Amino acid sequence: MTTNTIRKAVFPIAGLGTRFLPATKASPKEMLTVVDKPLIQYAVEEAYAAGIRQMIFVTGRTKRSIEDHFDTAYELESELEAAGKTELLKVVHSIKPDDMQVVYVRQHRTLGLGHAVLCAKELVGHEAFAVLLADDLMVGEPTIMSQMVEQFQEWRASILAVQDVPREHTRRYGIVSGRQISDRLVEVSDIVEKPAPENAPSTLAVAGRYILTPGVFAEIEAQQQGVGGEIQLTDAIASLMRREKVFAYRYQGVRYDCGSKLGFLQATVDLGKRHPEFGTDFQEWLLNSASAQ
Repeated sequence: MTTNTIRKAVFPIAGLGTRFLPATKASPKEMLTVVDKPLIQYAVEEAYAAGIRQMIFVTGRTKRSIEDHFDTAYELESELEAAGKTELLKVVHSIKPDDMQVVYVRQHRTLGLGHAVLCAKELVGHEAFAVLLADDLMVGEPTIMSQMVEQFQEWRASILAVQDVPREHTRRYGIVSGRQISDRLVEVSDIVEKPAPENAPSTLAVAGRYILTPGVFAEIEAQQQGVGGEIQLTDAIASLMRREKVFAYRYQGVRYDCGSKLGFLQATVDLGKRHPEFGTDFQEWLLNSASAQ
């Protein structure tokens, strides 16, 4: 590792988003809008707030609108400037700050999260990096990734964001267990992908945020297809633990599983209620609507 902090973030976005059909038939799931921003923008803003400046998107077919979203829209900016709509122009400029670099690489076959991360190997190079799954909209103060970068700077090792889940939900997650270092930190000794409740080593589930050392790439390359016929990032992390320490961090904040319709609706309501422009009016409408039923 050549840096004392995290400079690069990988966003695996090649998935098809079939759980949101027909909405995702022609538009990427990462461009689904929660209140007034697409999911991918929330994730990028989280990484940027953590000091990360190079965003690496692992894309697939039908993801062109994501590239357009982070590109310069000359016609739109010219029209807004001519109309004197300076506030809207600031919003457009804020999508990609001048000091942020956006890079794209194709995942030609969707072989799992591990394979998607491996596609970014040449762009990441020999330094630790972040992985953010846009499906997981995560809200915290400071941001979840900022919390994790702080942990990395102390421990200089891979950090996995984790949360406690009901035991009956372990089939949905990678599950970790290990030695308790503090209230929020565990040194991981076991990690299993989507175990049955009776086989789960704990109820501590990996959420969609990672900081990984570059050694993980060699472990991914050595993996055979695992659960679901995919190359699992969880399996590669399990192999990495034989050579390096890996920590699980109980983040401070809220995670919305926007890969599910219920989680998406929950995020829309909660973030709508907090919106600085219309949050108060929205809360009032919710109360009036509930009382009228």
